[in-house]
Amino acid sequence: MVGGYMNYDRYFHTASVLADGTVLVVGGYSSTYAYLATAELYDPAKWTWTLTGSMSYARYTHTASTLNNGFILVAGGYSSTYASLSTAELYNPSTGTWSVTGNMNYARYYHTAAVLNNGKVLVVGGYSSTYASLSVTELYDPTTGTWTLTGNMVYSRYVHAACTLANGKVLVAGGYSSTYGYLSTAELYDPSTGAWSLTGSMNYAPYYHTASLLTNEKVLSVGGDTGVSLYGAELYNPTTGTWTVTGSMSYNRYQHTSSVLVGGEVLVAGGYSTTYGYLSTAELYNISTGTWSLISNMTYTRGYHTASALANGKWLVVGGVGVTSSELCQP
Repeated sequence: MVGGYMNYDRYFHTASVLADGTVLVVGGYSSTYAYLATAELYDPAKWTWTLTGSMSYARYTHTASTLNNGFILVAGGYSSTYASLSTAELYNPSTGTWSVTGNMNYARYYHTAAVLNNGKVLVVGGYSSTYASLSVTELYDPTTGTWTLTGNMVYSRYVHAACTLANGKVLVAGGYSSTYGYLSTAELYDPSTGAWSLTGSMNYAPYYHTASLLTNEKVLSVGGDTGVSLYGAELYNPTTGTWTVTGSMSYNRYQHTSSVLVGGEVLVAGGYSTTYGYLSTAELYNISTGTWSLISNMTYTRGYHTASALANGKWLVVGGVGVTSSELCQP
């Protein structure tokens, strides 16, 4: 069901659920307006979108992380004026305004960001207009507003997937490397040492895939692109450090969204298929059986969109290529 229309069509944006239950959508690329600095708030009670403060820099393929104080940290991305960005900004939900914080050491886009148990934010890899794919990683300290380099990955990579494990380590898997091409390798970051170590390699070598921490503490990697979009999915077992192929989806896809539901199922929606084009289809993964089942389609086809869990149990899917609409899903 359609849940309202944004003021700007956008994709490659980010979406963050704020403490008051509203959803903050930031930046992205617009088929009409190009690179966006604008941000909008979705009110689940009214199904309405309202513009809030704009960033200092237009950007897309950035990251957005929710800090322990409720602020939203946006880092990096790509801008038509400045190419890959090292800038970072903070959104204050109380005032609806942005403030510039410390710059990263490396400009990057198509990177990932993970909030660690100590409250710091780990930014990993990405692509740089100067250095191509990056192996460098860095930490943002919210108390000082500064970035510090930490250990380098073994493989440079971008458009990879990252997931914080139950033990606090960060798993990075797949992606694309300017040096090695499509990657099946996976690595673990240990916050206590600041070092990376290789773990078991994936069965596929995907990029633009998703990685989700399941209720059984395994990680589900779904879809992606290896030159063609994938139907396949696989599970990472942190205890053994190995990957196992699980059930395949009905539709091959990449740049979809993947969300773990309250009951433990995983909802995958939209994306792009090299067979079918942009998709409106959605599928549910059952962690007990390792199988997928189709659910009702979205109203619009979407790729490069976002999906957010609302307090009312519904899921808000936002934007996509040329799309201003948002939709609500009740799995």
